[in-house]
Amino acid sequence: MNDVTMMVAAGKRLFGLDAQLLFDASVLAINVFILFLLMSYLLFDPVKNMLKKRQEKIAADIAAAESDKKDALELKGEYDTKLKGVDKEVELILSEARKKAIHNQNKIIDEAKSEAARIIENANKEAVLEKQKAADEMKQEMIQLATLMANKMVAVSIDTATQNKLIEETLGEIGDSTWQN
Repeated sequence: MNDVTMMVAAGKRLFGLDAQLLFDASVLAINVFILFLLMSYLLFDPVKNMLKKRQEKIAADIAAAESDKKDALELKGEYDTKLKGVDKEVELILSEARKKAIHNQNKIIDEAKSEAARIIENANKEAVLEKQKAADEMKQEMIQLATLMANKMVAVSIDTATQNKLIEETLGEIGDSTWQN
């Protein structure tokens, strides 16, 4: 026979629920409860606190990130505005530079025109002086020729035919172009 049948035959049950078993079970339950409280105090509370701190840190980081994102968007807006302003400022500076360049160009052209006019005026003055000098030289030459002719006429008592011949010779020496100026 087996043991189970023997026990049943003896009048005992499979689980012997006697006072010792109940006492041991209650002590075990109390020990598990105390162990649970002790573990809760030593392990669960620090873990909870750590998780709570971590959660708060994450929330703070998220808030800081959102704040930084908001600040970055504001800065981006400011920089975009400044960039648009810089484009306008660059255009204004280029416009001013073009105006100055055109002004300088006109100034240089005006100076060149006045210099050219002065050079032309000096050249005209020189031409007039040269013309007067040539005319004065011509007059001196004519006076010398007239004196020479007069000397020849006085030296030789000449008749009108010889006189006309001498005048023609003198005029031939002077040339027709001299008298036309």
